[in-house]
Amino acid sequence: MLQSWKVKKGDRVVVIAGKDKGKMGEITQVLRTDGRVVVSGINVQAKHQKPSMGNAGGIVRKEAPIHVSNVMHADPKDDKPTRVGMKNLENGRKVRYAKRSGEIIDK
Repeated sequence: MLQSWKVKKGDRVVVIAGKDKGKMGEITQVLRTDGRVVVSGINVQAKHQKPSMGNAGGIVRKEAPIHVSNVMHADPKDDKPTRVGMKNLENGRKVRYAKRSGEIIDK
């Protein structure tokens, strides 16, 4: 399990490795125990499902989790991958910021 997490649900990220390299999406789920995240529109897999009482069956498409090391934050200015740092504001609040441009990521 990772010590520090720089990603949260709702963050815009860019995939930096794997079959979806270069694609961008939003984190919909964070699986801390596995060290993985689910990103909308990324790593979509098809599952063939039999019809049952509750559903009609067919091919169901679903996003599978990918490892957190394969994604980087998208810079708020130009949507390119960036590292994330932490800093304290004047009012004492601790926020995340993009090291590429210096923009604050937290709202």
